[in-house]
Amino acid sequence: MTTTPNSLSLTPALTDEGTLESAINCLTTNLPIDMSGGYTVRDLFEILVRTASRGESIEQTVRGLEGTPSSNGIRYHLEKLDDMNSLEQQLNAALQSRIPPKLRNRSHRLAIDLHLIPYYGKPTDIEANYVYRSQAKAGTTRFFAYATVYAICRNKRVTLAIHAVPCTETLVATLTYLLAIIHPLRMSIKLLCLDRGFYSVPIIRGFYFG
Repeated sequence: MTTTPNSLSLTPALTDEGTLESAINCLTTNLPIDMSGGYTVRDLFEILVRTASRGESIEQTVRGLEGTPSSNGIRYHLEKLDDMNSLEQQLNAALQSRIPPKLRNRSHRLAIDLHLIPYYGKPTDIEANYVYRSQAKAGTTRFFAYATVYAICRNKRVTLAIHAVPCTETLVATLTYLLAIIHPLRMSIKLLCLDRGFYSVPIIRGFYFG
């Protein structure tokens, strides 16, 4: 990993290669997957990071590469991550393992967002618990929902935790859960910003930050 430059340096804190290496190391350390065949967990995450960074489908990514697993092979291994609670804990451990030490034990502006991904398919038994209903968007009223909490520091966002929102969970419960996850970081809340997905009477009545 490249070193962090001083505040006057024009050199970025991380190069593209350093960012990729840091992300892959973080994922392979915190999300172990039992692989078989001629491919490794690192191969898997390199493809997934490439897919996410380019906004592509897995099929589009592997189509342009040689010597990689097929898209079906990648999904086969991803389906091993079928325990949502364990996966969420592993992802949050990965996120918090990369939080700069200077952010801990300090007061910060925090923001919580609710993200809705349109869903059109027929859910499996596991997926059914996470098919969230909301106002119509992109031709559907069904979504996969997840919420994120991040610190705002020097006009940059540092993601602290992520939470997959079950369809039966209330907004108050989602907000309470995320704040509990980051409690061990011992950050005091200077200001809490919520996106409009949280604008509701129960949230207004249930929370008061003095």
